[in-house]
Amino acid sequence: MSLQQDLPTRLFTLLEPEINQLGYELVELEHISGKPSTLRIFIDTEQGINVEDCAAVSNHVGLILEVEDPVPGEYTLEVSSPGAERPLRSLEHFATYAGEQVKIKLSELHQGRKRLKGLLQGVDEDKVLVSVDDKEYAIPHRIIVKAHLAPDFSFK
Repeated sequence: MSLQQDLPTRLFTLLEPEINQLGYELVELEHISGKPSTLRIFIDTEQGINVEDCAAVSNHVGLILEVEDPVPGEYTLEVSSPGAERPLRSLEHFATYAGEQVKIKLSELHQGRKRLKGLLQGVDEDKVLVSVDDKEYAIPHRIIVKAHLAPDFSFK
């Protein structure tokens, strides 16, 4: 595994306890290559997130990143709420949002599919349960590369 691929995992491990200590959940973290690169952190609480929350986490995380220096080169730090298309990372996230529409990308084919969009049914041990066009999928959590809520904003 290259340094670049491992960076988000290392950053998540470094920052999650610090962000939790401030009273927030670290929902997701992205490192986007470029000059400068972007480090995007998504936080949440049961009450939601406002600008002051983002500023507080940004200031705290900025100090940690300055001391630890885990991100190579110049980068921009962005802290925001997860938004309507909230990323789903852990089995707990999938359990919490059962009943919602989701999009899921897999690392390998599973029952002939690598991408799914459907109704999140919940979790069963280490599997995420999704219903797509009246077909049930029990997806091993380990093969989920990316997942997020996919709300339907169309008027009916």
